[in-house]
Parts: sequence; structure tokens; C-alpha cells
Amino acid sequence: MTSTTSTPERVVGLHGLTKRFGATTALEDVSLTVTRGEIVVLLGLSGSGKSTLLRHLDGLEVPTSGSVEVLGEQVPTLRGRMLRSLRRRVGFIFQQFELVPSLTVLENVLTGSLASVAGPRLGLWSYPRSRKLTALEHLDRVGLLDRAYQRADTLSGGQQQRVAIARALMQNPEVLLADEPVASLDPESSDQVMALIREIAADEGLTVVCSLHQVDLAISWADRIVGLRHGRVVLDLPTADLTKAQVMEIYGRVATTTAELQAVEAELLQVEEPAR
Repeated sequence: MTSTTSTPERVVGLHGLTKRFGATTALEDVSLTVTRGEIVVLLGLSGSGKSTLLRHLDGLEVPTSGSVEVLGEQVPTLRGRMLRSLRRRVGFIFQQFELVPSLTVLENVLTGSLASVAGPRLGLWSYPRSRKLTALEHLDRVGLLDRAYQRADTLSGGQQQRVAIARALMQNPEVLLADEPVASLDPESSDQVMALIREIAADEGLTVVCSLHQVDLAISWADRIVGLRHGRVVLDLPTADLTKAQVMEIYGRVATTTAELQAVEAELLQVEEPAR
């Protein structure tokens, strides 16, 4: 009897990706493959290229050179309806939540389905009952069902990010991108949000690509860590094979001046005031 081993399905494929903004090189010769169901963290200092890489996966940036493939589609070649079709399959969670403050929590979640419903939507009454029930199910899943009719700007930072997760789930995505989703949250809220994303990813079989700068959180949460420095990949290993000391090399090697050391400390200790 001959046994066969299936090859993991490639969901994201970057080859030689380079992105320049004028004289500034944001990404240089980045090659990376992510398979279905994998949870990958992009780790590095601000300005290392993490956000730029994520924006290429959703077609928000066009590469200077190289290729970007997501779910079998060559992203830079997509326009109009074809690009919108891909984006319906790719959820995006942002650092600043990107909620509409004056709308209710439920209305914010429902906006995640706008790409798949016809016509303008003004108020809860304009969404089909089935969509509203689905939105309420997602709010229940993130632990905010009792806040459905509360204004979004009355929630804490951690609660708003959970609303943003529920909104992304309204797309029924296959890939979930998250750009520093806990950078503005306190440590307890950060742990809760990241645990929630991992739980949902496991339940739904989602592929997750997430940028972070918190080393401990990345090691405890990701299947694999990709380290970026000055737009280049400097580390790519499963977390099971990594130590914290190895991951810190991503930061330590660039800290050659007092100013750079202070920047590293600010990133790792999160000296910015967290959202409550």
C-alpha cells in the first residue's frame, strides 16, 4: 500500500515583492508563502514594512515589482468587480478599529456585509432580517450581544476591536488580515482580543496574517513568525522552533545608536497611553 501526503494549499504567495515610495524602499525582495489555516505574525519595528505588506494582500497597494497572489488570484492585475470579489473573501482588522462612532454596534457590524447586498443601506430597517440575525450571532460570538444597540463610541477600546472582528466576520472571509490590532489596547484587552481571533480562526479554518510588535504575544499566539527589518525578511520560523532571544534579534541588530535603542524600548514596552 502506498501512502500519500497532501500538500498544504497555498493561500498567500509573494515572490520578489518590492515597493518603493519615491526614494524610500518600504519592501525589498520579499518572498513568502502562507498555507490554508496558518496563523502567521509579521513582527518588527514601526517602519519595517509590516503594514505595507498587508496592504498589498488586499490590493490597497500595487507593487513596484514582484508578484502578489491571494486565493489563487494575482492581486495587482485585478480591477473593479474582480478586485471587489477578492476583497469579499479577505477580512481586514485595523489598529484604529475604523468604526462609525455615531452608529450602533449592530449597524457597524452590518457594514461588513455591504459588498454583498444591493443598493444603499441607511439604518437597521434597510438590511434584510437574515443579515441582522447573522450580525447578532457574530456579536454573541465576540461577547457583545448585550451591546448591540449601544453607540459604538461608548465602548472601551477592547470592545470596539471586538466589534471590528464581528464586522470582518460578516464577509464570511477565508483570509483574515490584522494590522497591529492590539497596539492601542492595554495588556489584558490585548490578550483577550488575540485569543478571540485565534479561537475564531481555528473554528472557521481561517488563514490569518497579522502584524504585531509585542514579542511575547506573538510567540504565544502565532503558528509562525516572519520578522521584517528595513523591508526585508530576516526571520521565518515556526514558533515551536523559536526562543524569545532569537526573536529579539529582529530588533536588537538594528539598535546601534541611542536613538534606535529608545525606539526599540518604546515599541516593546508600549510606552504609548493604552486605550481603556
